[in-house]
Amino acid sequence: MSGVVYVETTIFSFYHEQRTTPGVVAMRQWTREWWDKHRTRYTPVTSAAVLAELDAGQLPHRNDALAMAKALPAIPVEDAATEIADVYIKHMVMPADPSGDALHLALASFHRVDYLLTWNCRHLANANKFNHIRRVNMLLGLPTPVLVTPLELLGEGAPS
Repeated sequence: MSGVVYVETTIFSFYHEQRTTPGVVAMRQWTREWWDKHRTRYTPVTSAAVLAELDAGQLPHRNDALAMAKALPAIPVEDAATEIADVYIKHMVMPADPSGDALHLALASFHRVDYLLTWNCRHLANANKFNHIRRVNMLLGLPTPVLVTPLELLGEGAPS
């Protein structure tokens, strides 16, 4: 195994995405390729926060995405992780929604997972934010998971 991967909400959503714009089609293809062919190289987990997000969603593929997420072990949302999410918000690392991106990053950091897999390139898989995230995690005594998209975890033979 190559490590533990926290699978964030956008992965389940993009796996079932039906839009046909070129960028979305590529993201769906890479998501499916990682899930169907490369996931077994890792220990994938998700969280109760992801399940709640998917359950509350209004997307047409909500039930399929939720069923897919429920197939993975779900780490619980502890008070300590919620407190970490609040620190991210206070340090302006994440947007001020304590149940969103800040909580996903807090859970992945608190549970010391190796990777946080997401298509959220604005707040999570964003190289411009990584050093800020890492500095805050260092202050908290936490490791920082590698923040990646499915494309980055495809391995050899990945599309260019």
